[in-house]
Amino acid sequence: MAATARLPAAIWALGFVSLLMDVSSEMIHSLLPVFLVNSLGASMLAVGLIEGAAEATALIVKVFSGVISDWIGKRKPLAVLGYGLGAASKPLFALATTIGTVLSARLIDRVGKGLRGAPRDALVADLVAPEQRGAAYGLRQSLDTVGAFLGPLLAIALMLLWADDYHAIFRVAVIPAVLSVLLLWVGVREPDRPPAAVRVNPLRREQLRQLPAHFWRVVAIGALFTLARFSEAFLVLRAQQGGLPVAWAPLVLIAMNVVYSAGAYPFGKLADRMSHRKLLAGGLVVLIAADAALAAADHGVLLWVGIALWGVHMALTQGLLATMVAGSAPASLRGTAFGVFNLASGIVLLVASGLAGWLWDRLGGASTFVAGAAISAVALAVLAVGRPVAVNGR
Repeated sequence: MAATARLPAAIWALGFVSLLMDVSSEMIHSLLPVFLVNSLGASMLAVGLIEGAAEATALIVKVFSGVISDWIGKRKPLAVLGYGLGAASKPLFALATTIGTVLSARLIDRVGKGLRGAPRDALVADLVAPEQRGAAYGLRQSLDTVGAFLGPLLAIALMLLWADDYHAIFRVAVIPAVLSVLLLWVGVREPDRPPAAVRVNPLRREQLRQLPAHFWRVVAIGALFTLARFSEAFLVLRAQQGGLPVAWAPLVLIAMNVVYSAGAYPFGKLADRMSHRKLLAGGLVVLIAADAALAAADHGVLLWVGIALWGVHMALTQGLLATMVAGSAPASLRGTAFGVFNLASGIVLLVASGLAGWLWDRLGGASTFVAGAAISAVALAVLAVGRPVAVNGR
């Protein structure tokens, strides 16, 4: 706990900003797959494409927000704009009666996420010393993930209280989103830019050449991880396929995110001391086990074991990959580095979620998770034989 106490207050504030926005987002997203399928008649392929397009949009937009934050030398204004767009999208879900409206709301929400993501991640690195980055990213991710299970928990309570009234729940989700923007505005002070710092255009060729070879290896391995891990919407749909009542569908994301939240900070601290390659390999082994369990069962203990293991995989890898990106790029290009990393991941995520939905429609739910396990095994082999992806000696 001593290491946690030494982290700046702004890191804690950023964590609670993420927590509040995730409460809002996950109240909606934990119900969205079943809302699309049961209320709007969407196919599994449509769900996969909507999820893939939404998440890919967020990750692709991060490129531009990261570049702009490096160019202007400021992170917070873009983060405030991004969280503001996220809050503004929430009322659209409450008004949605067609798949097109849901898609529009989802894209606006994810544009906001893209605008805030790279500047916020770069701001975390700006606020702490290099030896605390793993702990800082782990703490922010842990608080973010607390919101990711509180949101579905609140959604379950309101579904039971209001007899499966999706739109009423979507209206309530506006409140924590607005609070998130207010907390960021008043609770986080961005460190001053050094007086000697020179403003550069990150897209100039000579600037991009400053991104070293090991950064591009981090990008490549991150893309492989994304290909192996499609949208969590398919976890919800797998449980519902096994008979989980609609009102209890958010329980899937609660279970996954409780595990994720509990592990993110300890694994983040571990990344400050341990081989990054070993932690990444461990994350892939856990993902293979999760996919195997989810392929084998759509109900019962094995289903929930798979969901929990999915959370362990996320805790092992997500903060670690952010730490690796921050450590492999110069400070003046840190926003750009996060943007480029997320561009690659965004393109791959669209492919992965579309493929997952197509396999589900054609061959059944188990095939989606079998494919995920196979891709994870390929990624593990590449990690084992490829050049080191670690940074800062790890």
